[in-house]
Amino acid sequence: MKIYDSHKDSGIEWIGKIPEHWNVKKLKYVASINDDVLSERTEEDFEIEYVDISSIGSNVGIIKTETFAFKDAPSRARRLVNDGDIIVSTVRTYLKAIAKIEKPKPNLVVSTGFAVVRPRSVMSNYTGHLFYHENLLGEIISRSVGVSYPAINSTEIGTIPIPLPPPTEQTAIAKYLDRKTAEIDELIADKKRLVELYEEEKTAIINQAVTKGINPDAPMKDSGIEWLGEIPRHWEVKRLKYLVAEKLKYGANESAEEENRDNPRYIRITDFGNDGKLKEDTFKSLPPEKANEYLLSEGDVLFARSGATVGKTFQFKDYKGIACFAGYLIKATPNSYIITSDYLYYFTRTGAYENWKSSIFNQATIQNIGADKYALLEISTPETIKEQQAIVHHIESECARIDAKKSRTEKLIDLLTEYRTALISEVVTGKIKVSE
Repeated sequence: MKIYDSHKDSGIEWIGKIPEHWNVKKLKYVASINDDVLSERTEEDFEIEYVDISSIGSNVGIIKTETFAFKDAPSRARRLVNDGDIIVSTVRTYLKAIAKIEKPKPNLVVSTGFAVVRPRSVMSNYTGHLFYHENLLGEIISRSVGVSYPAINSTEIGTIPIPLPPPTEQTAIAKYLDRKTAEIDELIADKKRLVELYEEEKTAIINQAVTKGINPDAPMKDSGIEWLGEIPRHWEVKRLKYLVAEKLKYGANESAEEENRDNPRYIRITDFGNDGKLKEDTFKSLPPEKANEYLLSEGDVLFARSGATVGKTFQFKDYKGIACFAGYLIKATPNSYIITSDYLYYFTRTGAYENWKSSIFNQATIQNIGADKYALLEISTPETIKEQQAIVHHIESECARIDAKKSRTEKLIDLLTEYRTALISEVVTGKIKVSE
């Protein structure tokens, strides 16, 4: 890497030293902010592609848009954008929702929660990379007002000073970073696809082990159930109601208001993620007198009964403390003489279980699975607990092997992302000299 011959103090803490011949100017002197707004006179049936803060991915720009007729669009869908603009979130600034606008559709509209920065006497590609400088993002966050919902005025963004190389160097910097970030982004995308393949491999292992067993030479038979297919000949298909120690039970119909960690945790659908683990930042509790009837025991499996998460499951296992569960969940307590909790939980992570859910939904207009339907869930069951335990051990050892590879790949993604950020920061502030 080359460096410039001489530097000077920019006088701005977040920028630091810059090449001797560079300047520093406030953003408002080289760009305009919020030039165009969608007219209230726009035809009501005019279709727009809308970008909200949630539409922005970290370091990748716009990841999705929503289509609306103007009359049905959110009231904040008002800011118009041009090619080369940079949109900067002015609310919840800690999310760092920044995106370069490149060849937008004529009907692309962004939220008034963005400041639309339009470069004038500065290269748009250079400015686009500049806004991904971690220290500039930090400057925006530090100038924001508010604790739970920090926001910054668009005018305040205009007062932020930026480093300004000569036009020819802006062009060189933009071309260099366009090329290098594209290379890094492609590497990151490849690694992310690899992570997805690891997850698919884990799913395949669980599917095979729980519905076909781990002995490839075991004779098979037709289960008699279309969505389940063939199972080992010595297995049985049993309905969930015959595999539980007590009747399936609905949770407490109580509002989640307390956060008293001395009381039982109140587990709701929103508390467990797709990884099957509890989220720590959503903790709520119930007073003991309200929780006692709905306490969970080690190995209980919870089934979500309605809404977008219907069919989602959570295994109550290795929890340090006392917990109860909410009304949109259904508790199944496995009969340990017939089925292990681990085996039951893994069954709910198979393609067969997903097929069963689809068969239920095909018979109903509302996606809802109550205790009566879960009770009829047909589960392929090895005849002995010992075989179930062997299957679980196989799944866990194989998934641990894959998780180790996945973890290494995710660390590499983090390193590539950090390198991308550092490279941009060094180049746009003149710490590294580039040529076309």
